[in-house]
Amino acid sequence: MSTTPHPVRTTDYHTAGEPFRIVDEGLPAVPGDTVAERRALAPRLGPLDQLRRLLVQEPRGHSGMYGGFVVPPDDDGAHFGVLFWHKDGYSTACGHGTMALGAWAVDTGRVAAPDDGDVPVRIDVPSGRVTATVHRASGRTTGVTFRNVPTRVLARKVPTTTSLGTTEVDLADSGACYASLPARALGLDTTRTSLPALVRVGREVRAAFPEHDVYGVILYEELPDTAAGPRQRNVTVFADGQIDRSPCGSGTSARLALLGEDGRLGPGDTLTHESVADTGFTGRLLAGGVTEVTGATHRTGTHSFVLDPHDDLGTGFLL
Repeated sequence: MSTTPHPVRTTDYHTAGEPFRIVDEGLPAVPGDTVAERRALAPRLGPLDQLRRLLVQEPRGHSGMYGGFVVPPDDDGAHFGVLFWHKDGYSTACGHGTMALGAWAVDTGRVAAPDDGDVPVRIDVPSGRVTATVHRASGRTTGVTFRNVPTRVLARKVPTTTSLGTTEVDLADSGACYASLPARALGLDTTRTSLPALVRVGREVRAAFPEHDVYGVILYEELPDTAAGPRQRNVTVFADGQIDRSPCGSGTSARLALLGEDGRLGPGDTLTHESVADTGFTGRLLAGGVTEVTGATHRTGTHSFVLDPHDDLGTGFLL
C-alpha cells in the first residue's frame, strides 16, 4: 500500500456511539492456525499493520477509531474470526465490535436471519469464542446481545496511587484485563468536562499494574438503582488514553462480575450501564462467570479508502 493507490473498502458501524470499522476483503495474508495466533503475529506483519495505521490514523480515522479485520475462524463451529485493532495495536477482546459484527453479518447476508426473531452469530476472537445474538423485528435489526467468554475476578481493593490521591482498584479479566475504580474516590465525575483528568488517571492506573497487562481502566459513578438492578455511568480509558464512547462491552462484563461478587447483582437482575455519550447497555450475569450485554448498533457508512503514492502524509498521523 505504500506504493499503489489500492482501494480498501470498509463498512462502518457504531455501537452506542463507539465506532467500528470492518474490513473483510483485500487483506494481506495473515498466518496462524487460530485467531489468537494471528493476533500475536499481526504487529509484525508489515502490510497488515500498515493497513491498520491507514484506517485508524488521521485523515481517514482519528485517535478514537476502532475496527476489525475479518479472518477465518478457528474451526467450523464459528461463522468467522476477527482481529480487533485500535490506534495502538491489536486487542484481545471488544464487546462493542462483536455486537457490530453480528449486525454486519446479518445485514450483508453472511448469516441468514428471519424478519422477526433472533439469530446467533458465532465469532472467534483472540480471547475465545463469543456470540452476538441479533434481534430482529419487521425486517430490521433492533439490538444485539453479546455473550462473552467467562469473566474472572483477579483482585479486589488494591491500593493504587495516582496524581489525584490513593484509591482502591478492582481487577477482572473479561477477555482483556480491566481495572475498576469509583471516579468520586478521586474527586471526579463521569461527565465530559472531566475527560482530561479521567484520561490522566486511567493512564496512571494502567501503568501501576504492569504484571496484569491492564487493557482498560473503568472509572465509574453510581446512579440511582432501577427496579431491575444497579445503574452506573462510566468512562473507560483503554490502550494509551483512548476513550470508549460506549459503556464498553467487555468492560461491562468486568463490572457485572464484580457487582455479582459484591452481592449487588443476582439471577434475573440487570445492570443499566451508561456512557459519557449518554448511550447505554444493559447487562446480566449468568452462571459460571458468563455475561450478556445488550445494546444497539447502526451502520454509519461504507467507504473506499486509497493511499495516493504521492501523498507525503503516507498512512497518516495522530494528534
